[in-house]
Amino acid sequence: MLRDFAGHLASGAADPVEIPVTLAQIAAASGPLPHSGVTAVASGPRHASGSGSSSGDGAGESSANGTVGGTLTVETLRAARERVARHVPRTPTRRWPLLEQATGTETWVKHENHTPTGAFKVRGGLTFVARQLAATPDLPGLVSASRGNHSQSLAFAGRAHGVPVTIVVPEGNSPDKNAATEALGAELVVHGRDFQEAVEHARVVALERGLVMVPSFHPWLVEGVATYAAELHEDVAALDTVYVPVGMGSGICANIAVRDLLGRSTEIVGVVAERAPAYALSFEAGRPVPTDEADTFVDGVACREPHLDAVARIVAGAARIVRVSEEQAAAAMALMYRATHNLAEPAGSLALAGLLAERDRVAGRRVAVVHTGGNADFDVLTRALTG
Repeated sequence: MLRDFAGHLASGAADPVEIPVTLAQIAAASGPLPHSGVTAVASGPRHASGSGSSSGDGAGESSANGTVGGTLTVETLRAARERVARHVPRTPTRRWPLLEQATGTETWVKHENHTPTGAFKVRGGLTFVARQLAATPDLPGLVSASRGNHSQSLAFAGRAHGVPVTIVVPEGNSPDKNAATEALGAELVVHGRDFQEAVEHARVVALERGLVMVPSFHPWLVEGVATYAAELHEDVAALDTVYVPVGMGSGICANIAVRDLLGRSTEIVGVVAERAPAYALSFEAGRPVPTDEADTFVDGVACREPHLDAVARIVAGAARIVRVSEEQAAAAMALMYRATHNLAEPAGSLALAGLLAERDRVAGRRVAVVHTGGNADFDVLTRALTG
């Protein structure tokens, strides 16, 4: 792993700011947890079926920004569940008859909007901070970029573990998410016209202040997020298809990882906004395909620079990526509220929008949608619910 990372540094594919977190990951990988021999990295493309398990032998071992790829094992998943459970109660998985009238099939909703931060990402934040602290007990602080839920995740985890957290957000970011992040104790820095420019500035802040840069995609984040996927498969047997929004990729990769670890045949289907198609384009091309813009009100998936490791995992393990329009996303927000009385942020409704777009394709199947979060600004909710 160290050799791979050194190669990325030499080629310019890795950023020096990634050195501390990558060395910590390598140290953790050399720790006492035994390897079960079952991994979550698929060995080849699975565009057609999305089924089966794989032992993998190095796919996704390293990424463009220096993150050394990890694998999910029975032991690492168990440890992640223990860490997360100290702070996050198990979230419900429910069927809603009125929702099923619209979807036309058996539909289970995994309610990650019921976590302490109102979104699934707190699981990844808690796992990342705990793992980083175990590797570097004198951790000076963390910095990252986010549009909202990743920032609240790290702020919550930082407060729980006594670690200072700085978050860089782009201009015009959700004021409610900004306020929630600051309320959890994080320092907020506003910089850049979009998420990618905020990421670039966060790297500058990391170097200037000597902080550890937390990427938006990392095996430890995936490891934490995998805890909800494990709950989902425990709650619902023999799922045919799971729809999950795709922002930077931790959610879909976690679902692929758990599916493979359990040896299930469940299709994992990603959903993106059609005005932020980077991951859909990357899936189709089999490699990262950046875009110049990600101009969508679905801010949680407004990515224009896909992560190499995430793309590799998605190409290997996802069945397909569905694109939905702004109108479809807003309609799904309204339906989620009317049918379940659960508020959804735009990205939180995206899995449902993807299912509705494929209603005929999955008729008669047992389907799950991941309600990834409910952190929407009031004006966004108003437009969606009254439009």
